[in-house]
Amino acid sequence: MTTARASERPAPAATGRSRRVTRRNAAEARAGILLALPFLLLFGVFTAWPVIQSMFMSFTDMRISDIRTPFAVDFVGFDNYMTAFGDPVFRRAALNTAVFVIVGVPLTMSCGLAAAVVLDKGIGRFRAVFRMGFYTPVITSIVAVAVVWRFLLHPDTGLVNTVLAWVGIDGPNWLGDPRTALLSLIVMATWRNFGTSMIIFLAGLQSVPQELHEAAALDGAGAWKRFLHVTLPGIRPTLLFVLVTTTIGYLQFFEEPFVMTKGGPLDATTSASMYTYEQFGFGNYGVAGAMAYLTFVVIAIVTVIQFRITREKD
Repeated sequence: MTTARASERPAPAATGRSRRVTRRNAAEARAGILLALPFLLLFGVFTAWPVIQSMFMSFTDMRISDIRTPFAVDFVGFDNYMTAFGDPVFRRAALNTAVFVIVGVPLTMSCGLAAAVVLDKGIGRFRAVFRMGFYTPVITSIVAVAVVWRFLLHPDTGLVNTVLAWVGIDGPNWLGDPRTALLSLIVMATWRNFGTSMIIFLAGLQSVPQELHEAAALDGAGAWKRFLHVTLPGIRPTLLFVLVTTTIGYLQFFEEPFVMTKGGPLDATTSASMYTYEQFGFGNYGVAGAMAYLTFVVIAIVTVIQFRITREKD
């Protein structure tokens, strides 16, 4: 019995080693917390607290006059959300946002994928120069882009209408006509943002094994069939990532109408984010908070749907 109990006791060396490992892990955990503490403080003050505050405001009648006494406002439940749903301008802004996403996301992804395929297969020399040229609009200031595009789309002296006049077409007032203003912003946003999709798609294309293309070519598959049955399945995770990030960005589109059209003409380019921003500017904090969370819910739902559709295909 004594021998058996002695054999069950842990060896002193093993016990000491485990204690040292435990102390080292604890020290590493404390060091990690200390290193992350500045970020956590900044995140809490400038991100988490404003998010909590805006959620609180969306259920109250808080206005600009209540800033000094934010906890003395009245709780109104879902009245602000009902006000947002009943606002015809917000409904028009939501429709504009939906059109911007439904048209702009596929167009941006198609242009980005086409540019990536050309850079990956069709261009050997000066690839870096073309890549930089396509990506330059992404890092260019929206103000500079807006000024250039306003000149291009000017109804009288713009380059677009000038070129159309050469072939006998009387170009419209692109930014002043409700029928063409939103389309013009979609084209500008596609031109400005497809460079990001191109860079990501280019990385995805280069990860597809060349042996698969060679095997498909030996089986008699042409370039288009290889693209459909080899390239696209190989970059499906990349497609999902670009789809989700582009959709989230376009659901929040704000800069284009704010700089180019101020939401006009006749609210034809007002977006949900822009109208929410205007409500904050008018001091309607409760209604603005409700609009912001309605936009957040839509973004979350769309993202989940996109993930589930892709998972079903897998």
